[in-house]
Amino acid sequence: MIDPEGIETLCSHLDVPHTDVRILMLAWKMGCEKQGYFTLDEWRTGMKALRADSISKLKKAFPELTQEVTRPTNFQDFYQFAFRYCLTEDKKKCIEIPVACELLNLVLGLQFRPQVEKLINYLKYQNEYKVINMDQWMGFLRFCNEINFPSLDNYDEDQAWPLILDNFVEWLRANKN
Repeated sequence: MIDPEGIETLCSHLDVPHTDVRILMLAWKMGCEKQGYFTLDEWRTGMKALRADSISKLKKAFPELTQEVTRPTNFQDFYQFAFRYCLTEDKKKCIEIPVACELLNLVLGLQFRPQVEKLINYLKYQNEYKVINMDQWMGFLRFCNEINFPSLDNYDEDQAWPLILDNFVEWLRANKN
């Protein structure tokens, strides 16, 4: 088993920070169950799938892995995985707002920077929600994919959006400047 210290050592050999999204992508590829740990079976599965049997081959596999994750057919699965991977305790169903903000920035930040920045600002500003559940998390992705931003002209409160997104849109409209 590779523990958090071992993962940090791996990251230093790969010349990437342990907070780099590619490490999360690697965990997704391995099918990791527990944040901060790679079991031997998970490691073997991931390395076989990436055709990597050395650090240099693993480094070379990152661009292909990034392409694979960002394909629309895989991205939603990766996005869900990122949430589940952050559930650090058994039977936990929510992640704290600060963790959600970091994760949103990491996972959606490159693709949807303006939306993510505003959403993070809102999440830090509001005090109604302390945690985010999977439904809300998936709603954020749907919002980024479907809603014209920053105009919000196609946002319809009568559709089945999580309440947190209705509140976010209301906050955006009230704070247009």
